[in-house]
Amino acid sequence: MASAYVVINTEIGGEEETLEQLRKIPEVKEAHEVYGVYDLIVKIEAPSLEALKDTVTNKIRKIDKVRSTLTMIVTEEK
Repeated sequence: MASAYVVINTEIGGEEETLEQLRKIPEVKEAHEVYGVYDLIVKIEAPSLEALKDTVTNKIRKIDKVRSTLTMIVTEEK
């Protein structure tokens, strides 16, 4: 199982709508609105790194109000 944290910038005012859409993606295990440089943070899990990449590229980044993402792949879970 591969997992990652993805921080997301949205269009101004698009946080709640984006959060709702993110929570519909099966690979998204947690999704939160945050204050600071980024607007949202999500934890995703997938069976492989390739599936993880597909989730970010073809599901998260294609949400209308997503402006940018930064993905941090988890290397070790304790």
